[in-house]
Amino acid sequence: MSKLPRSTILLPVFVPAAIIMLLLVVGTAINPDAAGALFSDVLNFTTETFGWFYMLAVALFLLFIIALAFSPYGGIKLGPDHAEAEYKFLEWFAMLFSAGYGIALLFFGVAEPVMHFASPPMSAPETIAAAKEAMQIAYFHWGFHIWAIYAVVGLSLAYFSFRHGLPLSMRSTLYPLIGDKIHGPIGHAVDVFAIVGTMFGIATSLGLSVSQINAGLNYLMPDLVPVSTGVQVIAIAVITAAALASVLAGMDKGVKRLSILNMLLATALMLFVFIVGPTIFILNAFMENTGSYLGNIVERTFSLQAYEHNDWIGNWTLFIFAWTIAWAPFVGLFIAKISRGRTIREFVLGVMLVPTFFTFFWFAVFGDTALNMIMIDGYNSLIGDVQNNQAIALFKLLENLPFTQFVSSLTVLLIITFFVTSSDSGSLVIDALAAGGRSDTPWWQRTFWVVTEGAVASALLLAGGLEALQTAAIVSALPFAVIMLIAMFGMWRALRIEGHRNQSLDNNSKLPPHLLNSSAWRDRIDYITDQPTRDKVLSYIKNVVMPSMTEVSEKFAETGWKPSVNYDAINNRAILELQRGDDVEFWYEVRLSEHDAPDYYTEKMANDLPQEHHHRAEVYLRRGGQTYDLYGYKSDSVINDIIDQFEKYLHFLNVSPDSLPWRMQEHDEDITLEQGSVFDK
Repeated sequence: MSKLPRSTILLPVFVPAAIIMLLLVVGTAINPDAAGALFSDVLNFTTETFGWFYMLAVALFLLFIIALAFSPYGGIKLGPDHAEAEYKFLEWFAMLFSAGYGIALLFFGVAEPVMHFASPPMSAPETIAAAKEAMQIAYFHWGFHIWAIYAVVGLSLAYFSFRHGLPLSMRSTLYPLIGDKIHGPIGHAVDVFAIVGTMFGIATSLGLSVSQINAGLNYLMPDLVPVSTGVQVIAIAVITAAALASVLAGMDKGVKRLSILNMLLATALMLFVFIVGPTIFILNAFMENTGSYLGNIVERTFSLQAYEHNDWIGNWTLFIFAWTIAWAPFVGLFIAKISRGRTIREFVLGVMLVPTFFTFFWFAVFGDTALNMIMIDGYNSLIGDVQNNQAIALFKLLENLPFTQFVSSLTVLLIITFFVTSSDSGSLVIDALAAGGRSDTPWWQRTFWVVTEGAVASALLLAGGLEALQTAAIVSALPFAVIMLIAMFGMWRALRIEGHRNQSLDNNSKLPPHLLNSSAWRDRIDYITDQPTRDKVLSYIKNVVMPSMTEVSEKFAETGWKPSVNYDAINNRAILELQRGDDVEFWYEVRLSEHDAPDYYTEKMANDLPQEHHHRAEVYLRRGGQTYDLYGYKSDSVINDIIDQFEKYLHFLNVSPDSLPWRMQEHDEDITLEQGSVFDK
């Protein structure tokens, strides 16, 4: 009998999170009415007491992420300096878009503009001013602020994990502030909050999506499929099974392919409505809405309607922002996993600009088409239909366009694929959090979290539908918003240290010292035009670099440092470590690297056969490849290069007031390998 794969569960995180989920599901099942009343009271208290905090936090997230993109830190890689992006831009965008937004756009793309047009917070209902205000509010709710929340979490996780070798987990964002305590109770608590928030955020999205699926199926088959909580719970069970299949297939086979399918279907639906709808009006409205959004962004960012005594702000702005914060551990960790190798600036601009303007155009296409139908075509019944059931809004819009049955069926399929993508990628993220940042978890652990997500979403639907979902999202977001603010400060502090290090450890390509003498010009030409074979470079590393490292390590040992010299035959590299205390403080390696040979090398020269590859003995430090070739250095020159790098490292520690030893995790030496992070293994 085959054994179950070995568990990777981190018990201090898994057990509390699982208990909270279990109590929620069991308590709701026992008395859904009492649970619904409790959710209502908690929702009112949270929005009235902490509304200001949510709005201030989101404003700070946006300011921080924009400042970071245009700062000198924008060129820092999310990984070693030599790392390359793992996914092409289209694949990357499709995955982060599907995870971050899909269900929300399908649910609110028509419903929110129509609802605000009928009941605007400031303007007279059902007027031109109300239409303009409705679109400005929709843009504000789903614009830069949303993606700034995702970007803060994703950027922090990617930076600390891929650049500093810490676990791909929320606890790692606090390392500059509390150091190794992230591996203790504080770190465990942070990850528990992240799991709970993510679970409620996903449950909210799943609850909205199944209500829309139910509405769509009822619209297509009114005699067979009623609108009821029972049908929605059955839909959760069926589609959760599909999500489980995707999770077990893995990131590249399951999640990536579904995400690309989502993008293609969503784009096709949007283009269809754009073409058959009021195209010129949509383009004009898109430009006007975008300008109004940008012109009023500051005022809306800090608006809490303090002089208006109603619950509009809690039902809309606070709910959407809090839902996004609760959703942020999932989306942030997910986009971090797929963003290794990109620069901070590339990450921020990609995450902020492309999805935001795609979203603006989506709302212009669907929202303004709906408003045009009401104001110009006299389709006033759409307002009542949406007010009675927001989930039916998109299908009622399609009812007035060509090919209604076919397009509506396609829309139901799109909602289902978004549902599956959110569930499967969310499960992978929660599973990684519960395993301390590891992604090589056994199938049964992933299965547990997929099933748990479905159970929580079903429980919240039974306990009060949309209001219960709103409560779960808003309340769970409160502690995580605090964690995000702390993480933001921690990343700023870490980047300051990075800036000092870059100034201290800057290197350029250079020749071996013995060739710098003006009388050695003939030897310099030989060196520059030499094409050493793989065997020559390997022999150089073993017979020159390794003895040089051993010799210099003996002197370091006399000065109180603990040296270690090793040869890694698998990756063809010689490694020198210098330790003091429990932390690895200095790392120097020389590695065989292989590159495609330039054209002028591949031509046959004299009696030599051409080589397809160019081989180098490259120097690597903790921060990655240093771009220069050590091959040809004599032993004394190798030793002096080690000492030069070590001296610059000490200088960095001396000039940086915020310096701290970045303690690398177990197997941390693999962090610089081109194959990927140790956490991908």
